[in-house]
Amino acid sequence: MIIGIDVGGSTTKIVGIENGEIRSPQFITAADPITSLFGAFGKYIYDNHIDLDAVEQVMLTGVGSAYVDGNLYGLPTARTDEFVANALGARFRSGLDRMIVVSMGTGTSFIKVDGENMEHIGGMAIGGGTLQGLSRILFHSHDFRHVVDMAMRGDASKVDLQIRDISRAEIPGLPYGVTASNFGKAEANAEPDDVAAGIINMVLQTIGSAANLVAYSTSIRDFVLIGNLPMLPQSRPLFDRIEALYGIRMHIPEYPEYRTAIGAALSCIRK
Repeated sequence: MIIGIDVGGSTTKIVGIENGEIRSPQFITAADPITSLFGAFGKYIYDNHIDLDAVEQVMLTGVGSAYVDGNLYGLPTARTDEFVANALGARFRSGLDRMIVVSMGTGTSFIKVDGENMEHIGGMAIGGGTLQGLSRILFHSHDFRHVVDMAMRGDASKVDLQIRDISRAEIPGLPYGVTASNFGKAEANAEPDDVAAGIINMVLQTIGSAANLVAYSTSIRDFVLIGNLPMLPQSRPLFDRIEALYGIRMHIPEYPEYRTAIGAALSCIRK
């Protein structure tokens, strides 16, 4: 078994690759990356009844991996570049040879994959961190799941200015339901549920619009979405609309939130 670990600032994601199969992805959240890493590794080994002798290699990636020196529990331990891990994890069983990997984490990064060539082509400071920060400011809540539930009850069209609000007729290529301005018609007394829906809509639409610009500059039309944001219940319906609007394809793989950890393990196999 090769174990891949994606060490974040406070959350660590861990997965094993054994005989080409993904085995029991897990995550642990703690106060710091070291506590999170060792907690995740210990829990993973214990829960899955893994003998340490069966572990061939431990591969680390992520911003928190810089805090770790030496081998983990005496096992051979190495590190891999996070963008490479993103690319390898997204490509795993995708059936795609050319794609743009959209890593939707605290911010968002775009990695171009063309066969064995992998290139980080840019990013943006909009992502899950934006959702969490705005939720804390506006709703005084650190429980992001609560905000997602609010958004499910809300209606983003109550706060977003749409084409139908500013034009009597559809504009070529821009149907009535397309957003003209996020929060463009929000009032001071807007319902909190509608505001929550508007925040999630704004972040996901911004990422989708950036993907369209990347498609124009690279001629690649397939995008593989990884990270935590693709798991939001709002993601698939919204990206379906973006596909129809821009003529691009947005793929959400199995275990999108673990794809960086999967890619870390695959980087050892690739070497």
